[in-house]
Amino acid sequence: MKDFKKLLIWQLGMEIVDKVYDVMPSLPSDERYGMRSQMTRCAVSIPGNIAEGSAKSSQKDYSRYCEIALGSAFELETYLLVVDRRKWAAEEKISELLVLINNEQKMITSFIDKLTG
Repeated sequence: MKDFKKLLIWQLGMEIVDKVYDVMPSLPSDERYGMRSQMTRCAVSIPGNIAEGSAKSSQKDYSRYCEIALGSAFELETYLLVVDRRKWAAEEKISELLVLINNEQKMITSFIDKLTG
């Protein structure tokens, strides 16, 4: 059994989850079932898919789950850019999150390359 909790990409994913939930109170209440729901689902999907993929028996399958995590990271980045454009949250919080997400995207891409290379 692989210990996904030791993976830096999983750990950073969990940090992103925490920071996304920290931003949620600043979003408009009418976005509760829209933007809030989408953003938290994307954020949780990143470490969730990394963890789920770690249980797969082949590198190809593991890579596929990491690709899903990467897609969620790009989707979350898009939602954060919308939040920033709409001025729904403090610019500093969004900027910090975008840096973390960009780092996560690079790390996941590198990890996929190692799995498939």
